[in-house]
Amino acid sequence: MRRTLTVGGAIAALFISATSAQSSPSTIVAPPDKIVIELATVNGSGCPEGTAAVAVAPDNTAFTVTYSEYLAQVGVGASPTDFRKNCQLNLRVHVPQGFTYAIARADYRGYAYLEKGATAQERANYYFQGMPQTVHKTHPFKGPYNDNWQASDETEVAALVWAPCGEKRNFNINTELRVSAGTSDPKKTTSFMTMDSTDAGISTIYHLAWKECPDPA
Repeated sequence: MRRTLTVGGAIAALFISATSAQSSPSTIVAPPDKIVIELATVNGSGCPEGTAAVAVAPDNTAFTVTYSEYLAQVGVGASPTDFRKNCQLNLRVHVPQGFTYAIARADYRGYAYLEKGATAQERANYYFQGMPQTVHKTHPFKGPYNDNWQASDETEVAALVWAPCGEKRNFNINTELRVSAGTSDPKKTTSFMTMDSTDAGISTIYHLAWKECPDPA
Protein backbone atom coordinates (compact mmCIF):
# COMPACT_ATOMS: atom_id res chain seq x y z
CA MET A 1 0.00 0.00 0.00
CA ARG A 2 1.38 3.40 -0.91
CA ARG A 3 -0.29 6.71 -0.16
CA THR A 4 1.06 10.26 -0.29
CA LEU A 5 -0.28 12.39 2.54
CA THR A 6 0.00 16.14 2.96
CA VAL A 7 -1.80 18.41 5.38
CA GLY A 8 -5.09 20.06 4.43
CA GLY A 9 -7.07 22.82 6.07
CA ALA A 10 -9.36 20.39 7.82
CA ILE A 11 -6.39 18.71 9.51
CA ALA A 12 -4.65 21.86 10.67
CA ALA A 13 -6.52 21.92 13.98
CA LEU A 14 -4.80 18.69 15.01
CA PHE A 15 -1.52 20.51 15.37
CA ILE A 16 -2.42 23.37 17.71
CA SER A 17 -0.40 21.62 20.41
CA ALA A 18 2.63 20.92 18.21
CA THR A 19 5.75 22.70 19.46
CA SER A 20 8.76 24.05 17.60
CA ALA A 21 11.89 21.96 17.31
CA GLN A 22 14.33 22.14 20.20
CA SER A 23 17.06 24.70 19.69
CA SER A 24 20.80 24.23 20.16
CA PRO A 25 23.93 25.17 18.24
CA SER A 26 23.29 22.16 15.95
CA THR A 27 19.58 22.66 15.34
CA ILE A 28 17.59 25.29 13.52
CA VAL A 29 13.96 26.17 13.01
CA ALA A 30 11.96 24.07 10.56
CA PRO A 31 12.62 24.72 6.86
CA PRO A 32 10.02 26.87 5.10
CA ASP A 33 9.32 24.33 2.36
CA LYS A 34 6.83 21.59 3.14
CA ILE A 35 7.73 18.00 3.81
CA VAL A 36 5.83 15.10 2.30
CA ILE A 37 5.34 11.76 4.02
CA GLU A 38 4.40 8.59 2.16
CA LEU A 39 2.91 5.76 4.20
CA ALA A 40 4.79 2.97 2.43
CA THR A 41 3.64 -0.04 4.45
CA VAL A 42 1.46 -0.67 7.50
CA ASN A 43 1.64 -3.94 9.41
CA GLY A 44 0.15 -5.13 12.67
CA SER A 45 -3.00 -6.19 14.46
CA GLY A 46 -3.53 -2.66 15.79
CA CYS A 47 -3.62 -1.00 12.37
CA PRO A 48 -5.41 -3.11 9.73
CA GLU A 49 -5.19 -1.74 6.19
CA GLY A 50 -7.08 1.51 5.83
CA THR A 51 -7.14 2.32 9.57
CA ALA A 52 -3.96 4.46 9.84
CA ALA A 53 -3.09 7.78 8.22
CA VAL A 54 -0.33 10.39 8.46
CA ALA A 55 -0.52 14.18 8.17
CA VAL A 56 2.17 16.87 8.41
CA ALA A 57 1.86 20.01 10.55
CA PRO A 58 1.64 23.28 8.55
CA ASP A 59 4.84 24.57 10.20
CA ASN A 60 6.79 21.33 9.56
CA THR A 61 7.57 20.85 13.28
CA ALA A 62 5.49 17.67 13.71
CA PHE A 63 3.44 14.99 12.05
CA THR A 64 0.46 13.06 13.37
CA VAL A 65 -0.43 9.41 12.94
CA THR A 66 -4.15 8.72 13.28
CA TYR A 67 -5.61 5.29 14.05
CA SER A 68 -9.19 4.03 14.11
CA GLU A 69 -8.97 0.42 15.37
CA TYR A 70 -6.09 0.30 17.84
CA LEU A 71 -7.51 -1.59 20.85
CA ALA A 72 -6.06 -4.22 23.21
CA GLN A 73 -8.31 -6.00 25.69
CA VAL A 74 -8.71 -9.01 27.98
CA GLY A 75 -11.76 -10.61 29.56
CA VAL A 76 -15.36 -10.98 28.49
CA GLY A 77 -15.75 -10.56 24.72
CA ALA A 78 -12.01 -10.63 24.00
CA SER A 79 -10.24 -13.30 21.96
CA PRO A 80 -7.05 -14.96 23.32
CA THR A 81 -4.87 -12.76 21.07
CA ASP A 82 -6.56 -9.43 21.84
CA PHE A 83 -4.38 -8.79 24.91
CA ARG A 84 -1.63 -7.43 22.64
CA LYS A 85 -1.96 -5.16 19.61
CA ASN A 86 0.90 -3.67 17.65
CA CYS A 87 1.54 -1.50 14.63
CA GLN A 88 4.63 -0.97 12.48
CA LEU A 89 4.61 2.00 10.13
CA ASN A 90 7.19 2.33 7.36
CA LEU A 91 7.36 5.94 6.17
CA ARG A 92 9.09 7.64 3.25
CA VAL A 93 9.90 11.17 4.41
CA HIS A 94 10.78 13.70 1.72
CA VAL A 95 12.50 16.76 3.24
CA PRO A 96 13.67 20.01 1.63
CA GLN A 97 17.13 19.79 0.08
CA GLY A 98 19.94 20.63 2.46
CA PHE A 99 18.09 19.62 5.64
CA THR A 100 17.83 16.56 7.85
CA TYR A 101 15.53 15.71 10.76
CA ALA A 102 15.21 13.67 13.94
CA ILE A 103 12.31 12.71 16.20
CA ALA A 104 12.63 14.89 19.31
CA ARG A 105 9.42 13.84 21.08
CA ALA A 106 6.45 11.56 20.58
CA ASP A 107 3.11 12.16 22.31
CA TYR A 108 0.64 9.29 22.67
CA ARG A 109 -2.97 9.65 23.79
CA GLY A 110 -5.76 7.20 24.42
CA TYR A 111 -8.32 5.81 26.81
CA ALA A 112 -8.10 2.90 29.22
CA TYR A 113 -10.50 0.99 31.44
CA LEU A 114 -8.64 -1.36 33.79
CA GLU A 115 -10.28 -3.40 36.50
CA LYS A 116 -8.63 -3.53 39.92
CA GLY A 117 -5.65 -5.85 39.60
CA ALA A 118 -5.33 -5.45 35.82
CA THR A 119 -2.34 -3.76 34.17
CA ALA A 120 -1.50 -2.28 30.76
CA GLN A 121 1.39 -0.71 28.92
CA GLU A 122 2.18 1.35 25.86
CA ARG A 123 5.62 0.97 24.30
CA ALA A 124 7.34 2.29 21.18
CA ASN A 125 10.62 2.58 19.34
CA TYR A 126 11.79 4.34 16.19
CA TYR A 127 14.62 3.80 13.70
CA PHE A 128 15.82 4.66 10.21
CA GLN A 129 16.22 1.89 7.63
CA GLY A 130 19.63 0.26 7.94
CA MET A 131 20.35 1.79 11.36
CA PRO A 132 20.07 0.21 14.84
CA GLN A 133 16.67 0.35 16.51
CA THR A 134 16.25 2.65 19.47
CA VAL A 135 15.58 1.19 22.90
CA HIS A 136 11.89 0.54 23.54
CA LYS A 137 10.32 3.16 25.78
CA THR A 138 7.53 1.75 27.96
CA HIS A 139 4.75 3.47 29.91
CA PRO A 140 2.89 1.26 32.45
CA PHE A 141 -0.64 1.68 33.81
CA LYS A 142 -2.50 -0.27 36.47
CA GLY A 143 -6.08 -0.62 37.62
CA PRO A 144 -8.39 0.48 38.83
CA TYR A 145 -8.22 3.01 35.98
CA ASN A 146 -11.03 4.59 33.97
CA ASP A 147 -9.82 7.71 32.19
CA ASN A 148 -7.94 9.21 29.25
CA TRP A 149 -4.21 8.54 29.27
CA GLN A 150 -1.22 10.34 27.79
CA ALA A 151 2.44 9.35 27.51
CA SER A 152 5.44 11.13 25.98
CA ASP A 153 8.83 9.89 24.81
CA GLU A 154 11.38 12.70 24.77
CA THR A 155 14.98 12.62 23.57
CA GLU A 156 17.71 15.03 24.65
CA VAL A 157 19.20 17.03 21.80
CA ALA A 158 22.62 15.39 22.23
CA ALA A 159 21.05 11.93 21.86
CA LEU A 160 18.93 12.61 18.77
CA VAL A 161 19.30 10.16 15.90
CA TRP A 162 19.42 12.11 12.65
CA ALA A 163 18.40 10.90 9.20
CA PRO A 164 21.58 10.52 7.10
CA CYS A 165 22.17 13.56 4.90
CA GLY A 166 21.94 12.94 1.17
CA GLU A 167 20.38 9.49 1.59
CA LYS A 168 16.82 8.29 1.30
CA ARG A 169 16.10 5.93 4.18
CA ASN A 170 12.63 4.96 5.29
CA PHE A 171 11.64 5.78 8.85
CA ASN A 172 10.06 3.04 10.96
CA ILE A 173 7.74 3.46 13.95
CA ASN A 174 6.87 0.44 16.10
CA THR A 175 4.18 0.76 18.76
CA GLU A 176 2.42 -1.72 21.02
CA LEU A 177 -0.49 -1.82 23.47
CA ARG A 178 -0.65 -4.70 25.95
CA VAL A 179 -3.25 -5.49 28.64
CA SER A 180 -3.02 -8.14 31.36
CA ALA A 181 -5.87 -9.35 33.58
CA GLY A 182 -3.48 -9.68 36.50
CA THR A 183 -5.48 -10.52 39.64
CA SER A 184 -8.78 -9.39 38.10
CA ASP A 185 -11.30 -12.02 36.92
CA PRO A 186 -11.29 -12.17 33.08
CA LYS A 187 -14.32 -14.46 33.16
CA LYS A 188 -16.48 -11.73 34.65
CA THR A 189 -14.84 -8.44 33.62
CA THR A 190 -13.21 -6.73 30.64
CA SER A 191 -10.16 -4.45 30.74
CA PHE A 192 -8.95 -2.55 27.68
CA MET A 193 -6.58 0.11 26.41
CA THR A 194 -6.89 2.04 23.19
CA MET A 195 -5.06 4.82 21.40
CA ASP A 196 -8.24 6.84 21.37
CA SER A 197 -9.56 10.16 22.67
CA THR A 198 -12.81 11.75 23.72
CA ASP A 199 -13.37 13.17 20.22
CA ALA A 200 -12.99 9.68 18.69
CA GLY A 201 -9.72 10.62 17.03
CA ILE A 202 -6.55 8.74 17.84
CA SER A 203 -3.79 11.32 17.68
CA THR A 204 -0.15 10.38 18.09
CA ILE A 205 2.07 13.40 17.46
CA TYR A 206 5.76 13.12 16.54
CA HIS A 207 7.71 16.37 17.03
CA LEU A 208 10.65 17.03 14.72
CA ALA A 209 14.03 18.63 15.26
CA TRP A 210 15.86 20.02 12.22
CA LYS A 211 19.43 20.85 11.22
CA GLU A 212 21.22 21.83 8.04
CA CYS A 213 23.31 19.26 6.22
CA PRO A 214 26.94 20.12 5.50
CA ASP A 215 27.70 21.28 1.98
CA PRO A 216 28.89 18.39 -0.20
CA ALA A 217 32.59 18.38 -0.85
